[in-house]
Amino acid sequence: MPRPQRITRIETVMEAVRARITARSYVPGTRLPSVRAQAATLQVSVSTVVEAYARLTAEGLISPRPGAGFHVSGPVAPLALAGMDPPRDRQVDPLWLARQSLEHEPGMLKPGCGWLPEDWMYVEGIRRGLRSAARADAAALADYATPLGLPALRQLLARRLAGYAIDAAPEQIMLTESGSHAVDLICRFLLSPGDTVLVDDPCYFNFLALLKAHRVNVVGIPYTPTGPDVEAFSAALQAHSPRVYITNSGIHNPTGATLSPVTAHRLLSAADSSDLVIIEDDLFADFEHAPAPRLAAFDGLSRVIQVGSFSKTLSASVRCGFIVARGDWIEGLADLKIATSFGGGRLAADILLTALTASGYRRHVEAVRTRLASARDTTLARLAPLGIRPWVVPQAGMLLWCQLPDGVDAANIARRCLAEGIVLAPGNAFSPSLAAAGFLRFNAAQAQDRRVFEVLARAMRG
Repeated sequence: MPRPQRITRIETVMEAVRARITARSYVPGTRLPSVRAQAATLQVSVSTVVEAYARLTAEGLISPRPGAGFHVSGPVAPLALAGMDPPRDRQVDPLWLARQSLEHEPGMLKPGCGWLPEDWMYVEGIRRGLRSAARADAAALADYATPLGLPALRQLLARRLAGYAIDAAPEQIMLTESGSHAVDLICRFLLSPGDTVLVDDPCYFNFLALLKAHRVNVVGIPYTPTGPDVEAFSAALQAHSPRVYITNSGIHNPTGATLSPVTAHRLLSAADSSDLVIIEDDLFADFEHAPAPRLAAFDGLSRVIQVGSFSKTLSASVRCGFIVARGDWIEGLADLKIATSFGGGRLAADILLTALTASGYRRHVEAVRTRLASARDTTLARLAPLGIRPWVVPQAGMLLWCQLPDGVDAANIARRCLAEGIVLAPGNAFSPSLAAAGFLRFNAAQAQDRRVFEVLARAMRG
């Protein structure tokens, strides 16, 4: 067996500089630390840094300026998200996990993904919408959407939001290409590189990947069974002056927990003395048996922006999301949407409106809720003999945040299971502090094949 190749100290210095250039911490023209300062920081000799800088100069990454040290050469490095953080085990890298979940290899099972199986989705409603769209006039099939999106769908959303005590006029709602697009637009609207953003710890793993693209500082707030830890949240407000906090409230991802009214009030009270804006991602709303508290309802859309989409209950293929915010912010967001995607798609909104307004959608959602309740019970019953326990038993939804027996590392389990065609979601993919090595997120709807638990049992035995 070949020995692993050792990285020399010179290569270590070179990689440290390359990483800063890749992450755009060093942009063209940036003066590098002096050889003595770099040597002290990396705890190597001055001669090591001199040789590393000489090699980087030969590569064209940096250039010397007489009497002024070494500077980064241009142009700006292409944005490479995977290289912007310290290396993670690939099983807990959010981007790698997303790629694995989106692959379509025959026989692959995905109890770690975050969506329903295709035969659980409202496919008949989408087919009905497609048939309706095919009969529409030419403008519906060929023209751009209006800046805020299809008026009839925004009116429907306004009525649906009223059921959660959120008072929003259609003019306060803007359609987007997806829920992720909605969050991205808001981040573009509010954030500058170097700003601080609070997220739950654990949180939806793609929040971490998206925020990396915006080059902001991410601070995790420990999540409890009733919502974020308010004391830690208050301390973070004082210590970091964050610009944005991103969370779920209805059904939390990945824990499946539900925000309590007391926690919601305390959280908003703590935020009152700050300039914080809260992004409330609410894409699992239709899975609830009874509405949980919404920060947007308590706040009246003053500092809270709500986003959502239809990818979890209707179709992940027909992409459409939405933003709900105060009117003056919607104006700015609409300008930003036009600048980045121009008019947006119209066809998806037409298809989804037809599906949502048909009587079959209500029956579909009720059936899915019943199936999910059964799937959660079955999944927990099959995990129990393996010593895997839920952190909290969710009231609704598909997600189960489960703790492994003491000393068992989720990334190792995920690696072994992947070799047998099972994609799991280890806890540290969701944790900005990497404090969830002993957790796995399961999707009850995607965990109904017994092979999942047979492979998992072998992985647990090592």
